[in-house]
Amino acid sequence: MKRKLLSILYAIGPGIFCIGYTVGTGSVTSMAKAGSAYGSQLLWVLAISCLFSWALMEAYGRYAVVTGRTAINSFKTEFKYGKLMAILVVVGVVLGQMNSLSGIVGLTSNAIYEIIRLFIPSLNPENYWMILGIAVAMLIILYGLLITGSISFFEKILVFFVTIMGISFLVSMFMVMPSAAAIAAGFIPSIPQTEGGTLLVAAFVGTTMAGPTFIVRPLLMKGKNWGMDNIKDQSRDSLVSATLLFVISGSVMITSMGALYYNGLTIERVIDMVQTLEPVAGKFAVALFMVGALSAGISSVFPILMVAPLLIADYKDGSLDTSSQLFKILTAVACVIGLSIPIMGANPIVAQIASQVANVFILPLIIFGIIYLINSKQRMGDHRAGMGLNIILAMALIFACIISWVGFNALLQFI
Repeated sequence: MKRKLLSILYAIGPGIFCIGYTVGTGSVTSMAKAGSAYGSQLLWVLAISCLFSWALMEAYGRYAVVTGRTAINSFKTEFKYGKLMAILVVVGVVLGQMNSLSGIVGLTSNAIYEIIRLFIPSLNPENYWMILGIAVAMLIILYGLLITGSISFFEKILVFFVTIMGISFLVSMFMVMPSAAAIAAGFIPSIPQTEGGTLLVAAFVGTTMAGPTFIVRPLLMKGKNWGMDNIKDQSRDSLVSATLLFVISGSVMITSMGALYYNGLTIERVIDMVQTLEPVAGKFAVALFMVGALSAGISSVFPILMVAPLLIADYKDGSLDTSSQLFKILTAVACVIGLSIPIMGANPIVAQIASQVANVFILPLIIFGIIYLINSKQRMGDHRAGMGLNIILAMALIFACIISWVGFNALLQFI
């Protein structure tokens, strides 16, 4: 049974990478803060974002297995101003992910420290040097794994952490489960009329409909040698990924809702996740939640460190060599960037929510690109997008444009 489950997880490798890119500590932060402040009110935003994410993963995946081509390279060659479009997407995604990386490293190192403090309460609540040391050690270990592994090896690491993350958050949710009626009310569209409410809506979309989730997908499929014979495999992969994305993210929101919202408690700092959860749910539940947050962080940091070499290789020739000098240099630079928040000692939750909003600005271009490619008769033939998929993709494009505008205004107010 265990071997069969692992084989299923390994079979959806590209989807595991997508979850790694999408469900990180940024997502956990946004979901936990939203659940503590607004209950299930923003659950509908998560559901819509996951639906659109499924459509985008399906579209990019189908294009990849039918044509054998990757996303950025196709943008460069298939559009009139393709080079400019491809460069804009690469720069936008890389900047957004590097901006997110420092916040994720800060949150993850804080999460590790808080897990230690759960069992050694005498430790100082604010220990700058120990948290920085944890961040440095984590990045050194992950960098060592990156420069010595392969795509299949990376997938196995992500499967391990994503599995731990999912189990931790689901068990935590059932320990503090709110009523079914309260959860169902979250599917009725509404936006919190409070300061920061629109910023969280934009952050939800930025962390759930993450650009690299879709852009990197064809390159990963090419690395697994998926082709025309794997059309059904990629469709299953995208559906499973989107479903897990909703279940894992939703469980974080509901856990925070059940443990904090009804008790009038909110999250402003990483330490609040421990201090507010422990009196309500107990030390074991807090430990589970923090292990989930830690797993989310590592499963997110790992692929983000790779995003620049992945996209640059895609732009050049649509292939990736993880043993190249460029790969090693760019992942090392990413590690250094990841230390910025821990070095400054800034509030990683505030930084992370703001950086997740920034991710939505390149999203409309990413959606527009695949709508054009997936409907190319010359490239796709009979496998072009049908009416249903095109409708969802068009709705995703409109939704992304609206959220980009909302996020821009929310960021102006935030700054």
